[in-house]
Amino acid sequence: MAPARSPEQRSRIRLVLVALVTAAAVALPAFSIGRLSVILASGPSTTSAEAGYARDMQTHHDQGVEMAMIVRDRTDDEAVRLLAYDIATTQAHQSGQLYGWLTQWGLPQAGSEPPMAWMDEGGAHEHDGAAPMPGMATPEELEQLRAAAGVDAERLFLRLMIDHHVGAVEMSEAVLARTDDPTVQSFARAVVASQQSETALMEDMLAERP
Repeated sequence: MAPARSPEQRSRIRLVLVALVTAAAVALPAFSIGRLSVILASGPSTTSAEAGYARDMQTHHDQGVEMAMIVRDRTDDEAVRLLAYDIATTQAHQSGQLYGWLTQWGLPQAGSEPPMAWMDEGGAHEHDGAAPMPGMATPEELEQLRAAAGVDAERLFLRLMIDHHVGAVEMSEAVLARTDDPTVQSFARAVVASQQSETALMEDMLAERP
């Protein structure tokens, strides 16, 4: 009979599986951007859902990278540090892709409309306007994370990042309801798949830290 695995070993195995899912999900939109550049030559307008999503998801992903880098300095737990590294590298890469879209479309990186205005204009998943973007951590929560250490930092990070991922999925599903652009669709579906997978992992990791 094989020996029982420790919680740390189980977390590491799940992390490897999530990393494989994330790598596959990210590879498709990266490939699509190159192959579909001719299709996107005209590009969407600056007030379109596609442009709004590209701007707002950059901001959203940049905060995800920030939180991941904070917790890497606040814990020695191998599983949490590996998860944080995966989140930071994946979301930094995707943020760069979104920046590239706007450049390719000939649009400014900053829009004239408030954040999430594109999400309030018809379709599914109306944004309630209570927060700048779904799932974003507040400045106070980020300060709490910087001040925490060890298991306390791990718990807070996992809670904040679960909410953050749920928000990114909401934004991605919203743009899917508003776009026919194949590159945007491919990217948004990849975000939904990878972040739902990571959310399930983080829920398990949080349950291991009652």
